[in-house]
Amino acid sequence: MWKKKGLLFEVENHINDSIKSHASIPFALHMSDDLFRIYFSSRNEQGKSLPYYIDCKIDNGIIDLVGEAVGPILQLGKLGSFDDSGIMPSSLIKTDNKIFMYYIGWNPQVTVSYRLSIGLAVSHDNGVTFSRYSEGPICDRSMEEPYFNTAPYVIQDNNLWKMWYISCTEWKIINDYPEPAYHIKYAESQDGITWKREGIICLDYDDVAKALGRPCVYKRNNKFEMFFSYRNTDEYRTSKNAGYKIGYAESEDGKSWNKLYEETGISLSEEGWDSNMMEYCHVFEHKGFEYMIYNGNGFGKDGFGYAVR
Repeated sequence: MWKKKGLLFEVENHINDSIKSHASIPFALHMSDDLFRIYFSSRNEQGKSLPYYIDCKIDNGIIDLVGEAVGPILQLGKLGSFDDSGIMPSSLIKTDNKIFMYYIGWNPQVTVSYRLSIGLAVSHDNGVTFSRYSEGPICDRSMEEPYFNTAPYVIQDNNLWKMWYISCTEWKIINDYPEPAYHIKYAESQDGITWKREGIICLDYDDVAKALGRPCVYKRNNKFEMFFSYRNTDEYRTSKNAGYKIGYAESEDGKSWNKLYEETGISLSEEGWDSNMMEYCHVFEHKGFEYMIYNGNGFGKDGFGYAVR
């Protein structure tokens, strides 16, 4: 079972000229020894998400923040481009003295709320600054995926790049408002840039999960393990029963998965910042401990916290 340690990054303690609300989709990148760098997104005065990081020391089951949040580390894209209205880091990976940051690019829409795509930015200074690989997304909607794809998680395994990402299958008008449904798909690449998408559905809808959010995947003892977010499509913003929760799944090949909700080992709190929602987690190991950093109520409105086991 996971032991919750509470809020780690409280947004209200880090408000500045650019951070006005939220700290969403945290990802902890190991830098050296006990030093990690947590990347996340916060919203500015216009409500647009931008990427930041904050350093931390991790040892003996405890995470301590070091210094203040740094950023934005990447500015919004050019007017009309896929990321001109929001940038949210989702997965980072070190490769050949560079760091690849896979991120979510936002565009507002007219008939529905938004359109999301997957972008790539590259750092050549150990994750301090980033530049776009391209002005266009590396994964976008297509003939086979007509709505949006987003929230990638990338690893390198046996000289192959592997991505698990969110694919929207439809929008529905619920309570006079357009709501998306999405599940988790799988893609492969030889270089981490050009991706082969064959429509492989890893985690699909069921009676529990009507929408499946940002996955976190790692390989241990030749088995793939995934933590993911899931919710209902109706009243998930306001209802504790319908809101985001964290699930768990296992796979032998990374493509065909078995959901094991009962083995997640963590659930909503009775009260407080993660009592109505838990989502967008990143799970990683360090010196014999497993850590989970995650968002709570309001999609990270209060910030992000962590749990240990």
